[in-house]
Amino acid sequence: MNELTLVIDDDPSFNAILVRTLERRGHPARGVTEAAAAVEALRESGASRVVLDLNLNGQSGLALIPQLLAVNPDCKIVVLTGYASIATAVDAVKLGAIQYLAKPVEIEAILSAFDDDGSPDFDVPVSDEPLSVDRLEWEHIQRVLSENDGNISATARALKMHRRTLQRKLSKRPVKT
Repeated sequence: MNELTLVIDDDPSFNAILVRTLERRGHPARGVTEAAAAVEALRESGASRVVLDLNLNGQSGLALIPQLLAVNPDCKIVVLTGYASIATAVDAVKLGAIQYLAKPVEIEAILSAFDDDGSPDFDVPVSDEPLSVDRLEWEHIQRVLSENDGNISATARALKMHRRTLQRKLSKRPVKT
């Protein structure tokens, strides 16, 4: 199996830095900044590892997971996002991603996700604190947005919220738990 890592992220700077960092660590890597070119890049390269951004120029990276796995069913996909939510994390794993990580992320976390044997880690601490109301709102918005395939207008209607209000909420960083 080809140990090449395909980095799919629409931010050219982040993409180049991640490719360079992987290569410095001894992991050959190739970067792609367009969702449309990602599947063909995987087909050409035969990469066994994929780092996939959740938001690719306004398109959901989740839609790429089944396409990538159709090309190489054995490739391991790690989803990265600056806007983490439980709903998109669950969707990513259901679609076949092996891990879902929130940016900013350390290279060790990405490499660890690829090297993980897939068995559950029972030593992960469970928080005693409930989610804040703001975080619950963020999670709910993300779930409804996911149900509406990323369509802002449909999500705003479902939430009985003005579209601009929803866009303003989505433009902010997710609140801490």
